[in-house]
Amino acid sequence: MNTIELQQTLPEVFAGRNGIVSDVWHRQVAFQKGQKYLIEAASGTGKSSLCSYIYGYRSDYQGIISFDGENIRKFPMARRVEIRRRSLGMLFQELRLFDELTAWENVQLKNRLTGFREKKQVKRWFEELGIADKWDQKVGRMSFGQQQRVAFVRALCQPLDFVLMDEPVSHLDDGNAQIMARILTEEAQKLGAGVIVTSIGKNLPLAYDRVMKL
Repeated sequence: MNTIELQQTLPEVFAGRNGIVSDVWHRQVAFQKGQKYLIEAASGTGKSSLCSYIYGYRSDYQGIISFDGENIRKFPMARRVEIRRRSLGMLFQELRLFDELTAWENVQLKNRLTGFREKKQVKRWFEELGIADKWDQKVGRMSFGQQQRVAFVRALCQPLDFVLMDEPVSHLDDGNAQIMARILTEEAQKLGAGVIVTSIGKNLPLAYDRVMKL
């Protein structure tokens, strides 16, 4: 996948609103593989909805979202699953980790589906992100910031054309945010992947090619 395009896209819940000013909604917008994008938004402007639409988790929107010119509404479920497995990653704002499983078990669930990362690589990222001591700890006993780092590693355990990151550093200090940014930059460069990051204030410190206001 080389291009994600939005054509006059708008959440259905916003359909009755007048005077929406946005760089994304009701616009023609294209996200290109290999580029980094920051989408800045206020609460309630549809930031997480946008990520869910692109990921294919929700479809309550007007307009068209297409991958390389194909309307994703027409994709059968099997194709959506394969895209999520081989092309499109996501770090959800609410993380969607399993509290009863350990940090490693949460990552391993994803990596078993893709077979993309070696265990030693995952361990190295845990060490760099300061959560090596949480490897065998159940996620439900970890802080939200620690969980964010686990979810971040999980998001990298697959081939990627694009990765969506919904407020990935909302609970991280500047040091860990910098480490996350470095790892993501390195992996995006290796894979030639596009990166789409959302924020309502604290931004993941990347060298963005384009910043948009939602």
